[in-house]
Amino acid sequence: MSVPVLRNYLDGAWVSPAVDGWLDVENPATGETLARCPLGGAQEVAEAVTAAVRAFPGWRDTPASRRVQPLFRLAASLRECEEELAVILTREMGKSLGDARAELKRTFENVETACGMPVLQMGDKLVGCAEGIDGEVLRLPLGVFAMSCPFNFPAMVPFWFLPYVLAAGNTFVLKPSEQVPMTMQRIAALLHESGLPPGVFNLVNGDRAVSEALIDHPDVAGFSIVGSSRTCAAVAERCARQNKRHLAMGGAKNHLVVMPDARVDEVVRNMTTSCYGCAGQRCMAASAIVAVGDETYEEICARFLAQSREIAVGDPLSPELRDDPLALGPVISARALSFIHDMIETGVREGATLALDGRQVRVAGAAGGHYLGPTVFTNVKPGMQIHQTEIFGPVVVLLKAANLDDAIEIINDHPYGNGASIYTQNGYHARRFKMLTRCGMIGVNVGIPAPVATLPFGGMKQSLWADHKAQGKAVVDFVTESKIVTERYWPEAG
Repeated sequence: MSVPVLRNYLDGAWVSPAVDGWLDVENPATGETLARCPLGGAQEVAEAVTAAVRAFPGWRDTPASRRVQPLFRLAASLRECEEELAVILTREMGKSLGDARAELKRTFENVETACGMPVLQMGDKLVGCAEGIDGEVLRLPLGVFAMSCPFNFPAMVPFWFLPYVLAAGNTFVLKPSEQVPMTMQRIAALLHESGLPPGVFNLVNGDRAVSEALIDHPDVAGFSIVGSSRTCAAVAERCARQNKRHLAMGGAKNHLVVMPDARVDEVVRNMTTSCYGCAGQRCMAASAIVAVGDETYEEICARFLAQSREIAVGDPLSPELRDDPLALGPVISARALSFIHDMIETGVREGATLALDGRQVRVAGAAGGHYLGPTVFTNVKPGMQIHQTEIFGPVVVLLKAANLDDAIEIINDHPYGNGASIYTQNGYHARRFKMLTRCGMIGVNVGIPAPVATLPFGGMKQSLWADHKAQGKAVVDFVTESKIVTERYWPEAG
């Protein structure tokens, strides 16, 4: 069976780029080659941006009520193709079908929210800001926006930006992750069928060279990326030097705080889903559990370890795991697996207790897969590398805090500030946690405090290198320019 060769989508047409570099797209569950991805560069970026620049004036001048019509059609097409997309996503990324379907639902939500752009983009007006003078704020599109996408959410993360960029009157150039380009290749085909004018949406496959060319292109008005904090810091600096808008969403080490009054049965089930979904490869995954008090710590350690041992590991598309909502698939690559192994060794050297070692897992018939079973460290101290580092795998560290304020201090002293949750029935504790914890997204009795599409998504500290946040009305401010108008008219003479 021949391996599909992926293409770019430029100016309303599919294009086979003449490039020297190619990357095999691998199924991380089996090692099977799924497709060949072209690795473009400055030339392909120039062609895409030229098309987007050419399309911008006509798209900008299209009324908002008409700009969202292709998005309505796209939303319907995405729902019709949900299961097909979920399978593609699972094959190239390795997450369970349940996780893939959940990701697609958030993708649908963002398209539907962006369809409200005629309201989201409305300006503000102050009549009579001075005698005979009115003031007005207009939210206007800027031009061409571009994005470099991560591997872990090949459908959802692009849609934190894509539908809002288009609905607001901008044009777009998207670079999918070269590790998981097939999902967006299929979605781009649906965008093609939605009725967007040529050049409004463009897709360029490639690696870092494409991202850098997009950042440096003088006709790109804004750039967004989701990646490591180190990468985001470099992107933010590079964009700032060019006075270019940027929204760079970085790493995370999300904490779950368990208070003595928490309902432990519900908590342990909830934490298990949060920690091991997508094999821990998501920016909202919980990877640090903080139990308050000795008794709570001992109970959570015992119960969480018992639940972790029950997790099934294997190919998420195999018949026995296809319908298992807690199935733990592979991590994305051999390189990622090697890094996680190194971090496990680091934790052992630091003196933490390796209470559950996922390196022992074996998956029959999947010698080419990149598997790691649930891995749990207890007796972890704040400041250990396994606590400070975003491991991005099914590795969980358990810490103990004397009280709520001690738990909050552990979180606030951490360099990342993406998300954190507390499990408690005490409203005072919940409110104190919400107000004092320095994270962008807070949960109360939920393991994954990821907001719905109508609310902003984004962290604090080294988890966000930007002044804006993603999705909903918040991202409209990123993709539009506020122009302030002050006006006065005198009566006509005579």
